[in-house]
Amino acid sequence: MAKKKKKQKKHRVFWFFVKFQIFLMLVVLGMVGYYYLGGYAKEVKALRDDGLNKVRNSTEMTFRASETTEVFDCNNNLISTVKGMKDVYYISFADIPSAAVNAIVSIEDKKFYNHIGIDFMAIARAAIAMVREREVKQGGSTITQQLARTVFLSNERTWQRKVEEIYIALELEKKYSKEQILEFYLNNVYFGNGYYGIEAASRGYFNETVRNLDLAQITFLCAIPNNPTLYNPFGNPQNTMKRRNRILYQMLQDKVISVGQYDEACMEQIVLNPPKKKKNDYVETYAYNCAIRALMKQEGFRFRNVFTTSAERREYEKSYKELYEQCQSSLFTAGYRIYTSIDLKKQEELQKSINEQLKGYTEKSKDGTYKLQGAGVCIDNLTGRVVAIVGGRHQERKGYTLNRAFQSFRQPGSSIKPLIVYTPYLEKGNTPDTKVEDKKVKDGPKERSYLGKITLRTAVEKSRNAVAWQIFDEITPVVGIQYLLDMNFSKIDSNDYYLPAALGGMYRGVSPLEMAAAYATLENDGFYREPTCIVRITDAKGNLVLQTEQEEKSVYKANASRMMTDIMTGVLTRGTARGKGIPNMPTAGKTGTTNENKDGWFVGYSHYFTTSIWVGYDTPKKLDKLQGGTYPAQIWHNFMLKIHKGLEKMKFLPYLDYEKQGVDGSYEKIKPEVEKVEDEDEKEEEIENEDNEDIEDEPEDESEDEPPEEEVQEDEPEEETE
Repeated sequence: MAKKKKKQKKHRVFWFFVKFQIFLMLVVLGMVGYYYLGGYAKEVKALRDDGLNKVRNSTEMTFRASETTEVFDCNNNLISTVKGMKDVYYISFADIPSAAVNAIVSIEDKKFYNHIGIDFMAIARAAIAMVREREVKQGGSTITQQLARTVFLSNERTWQRKVEEIYIALELEKKYSKEQILEFYLNNVYFGNGYYGIEAASRGYFNETVRNLDLAQITFLCAIPNNPTLYNPFGNPQNTMKRRNRILYQMLQDKVISVGQYDEACMEQIVLNPPKKKKNDYVETYAYNCAIRALMKQEGFRFRNVFTTSAERREYEKSYKELYEQCQSSLFTAGYRIYTSIDLKKQEELQKSINEQLKGYTEKSKDGTYKLQGAGVCIDNLTGRVVAIVGGRHQERKGYTLNRAFQSFRQPGSSIKPLIVYTPYLEKGNTPDTKVEDKKVKDGPKERSYLGKITLRTAVEKSRNAVAWQIFDEITPVVGIQYLLDMNFSKIDSNDYYLPAALGGMYRGVSPLEMAAAYATLENDGFYREPTCIVRITDAKGNLVLQTEQEEKSVYKANASRMMTDIMTGVLTRGTARGKGIPNMPTAGKTGTTNENKDGWFVGYSHYFTTSIWVGYDTPKKLDKLQGGTYPAQIWHNFMLKIHKGLEKMKFLPYLDYEKQGVDGSYEKIKPEVEKVEDEDEKEEEIENEDNEDIEDEPEDESEDEPPEEEVQEDEPEEETE
């Protein structure tokens, strides 16, 4: 009797279910009829056509259209991540843990493997609620429908969106497999706090790849997408834990985990471990710029710095801007892996050297930025690539700050002389021993005293302005400035083709990056290499997108470059930067100081590295102690000393002394003797201010903004520009 009653009850449940399904289908048909009779037929058809076209035109790449880009240093350490509105790391279905797949199916869509993209019962419930409330109140969405609106639609609650979502879901199920749909979904669904996809969420909440998470952590993540605000792990962790346990229970009921796994996971306390984000401000802005320009070059863009008309320049700048923005957008969404030459240890040392040398100057502008600033660039002479770049003193600031190393352009003072005056002069057959006359020149730079007949070597070491002025006049500004154009200096102006440019009096100026690349050219026997930090770029799967080749362009003759290098070694031993060389390591360089000590430069190199340093105010103003041989040279010295530790002593290549060359082509290298100045102590005092125009001695300012005296070795003042 009991069995009979049980059987009858079972039949009643079955027939109730059948009748209910028929009722729901009638409701759905009624809704369809309502909209058709109500004049919505055309609108529904348009939504259907649009939805079908979206899916039919899609590819697998459609579902990975926005991925987070990563930037790495020379040792493959992560420097930064670059993302647009989304933080996305796309992973294949094979790399998604089965626990994540089972969890999301158990809690979001139990019928996933059996339905055709939509759940009729859920839709009917939503339809009834919509008729009753006159607006969409319930979702009833399958995983496929959720994917449809995540990728193709929005989350607005309108009947139009819901109808198109259904058509898209049905078409997705026809075009893609269940595994593909789950892969697309778990890589695109929102996990809160800017993380899209389970891999991004895993890295963001646990600082781990999802493959390394256990069952409790995975289900914790899978609790979030249903309502990222309600189940926010940072704001409402107790809610996330409750839903996690609910997911675990559903998985147990679905028999995809055992009782033991369930108990163990429920007992586990979740400890969030978000990554500590260290902003490498100056490295990041420079690396992004280099990457964008590399992508532009790959697109066939030809970079220029010479134009015949202003209209031609405007057209170029328009094209540049359009492609730059296009490649920048790609950088934020394409999921590139950018491998650079940046050495974070050298980066830290360069930043430290600038910070420590200028720490005595604490005055800030209204926005909190230090008024006195410094910038530096270091290039590896073997590769021609940038290994460190600092665009200012370190400050904790929101967002990115001005990167003065490549975004600011200032007058270079006498540091420009080797590039546009002396090396070109050496190319004309002159040598370090060539006699030049340091004398008063009409309309030229004023000196307190003149040295008369001296060698070219002494003129450089003592940074004699009158000599540079005369030589530049002889070779002509057109010839001298062309060397800068050949090395891609970007701010050359028609106003630069005058004699004051010989002393660094340039209209728009130069950047520390440009100066470093130019001096690296001298070290490289006159062959210029475009400065960049990009080694290669791949996609997220490791496929090569581009690889940079450091193409060399001959700018100076090799022998002239070697002679210039040899001359500039004296600047660090006897000249305006004496005492700033590196012990047991040959180095060469040149100081630069502009009018009224507004800008200070030192650019120099060893066989291994070239480093350019600039110090000054963002809004130019006088700083009495600022000369190329003081703060800039000291920063250069401190940094180069650190990065040369343990390196083998390497001499510069010798230059060819043409006068001593034999007829058979062989030669004996005879280095010219250093010119001795009579009564050196007395002479040194006499020319103490030889390079500065009308600068009078002033009492020392003992303001607290000045650095301690022992931090800076005072050297003889040097040149000024007109």
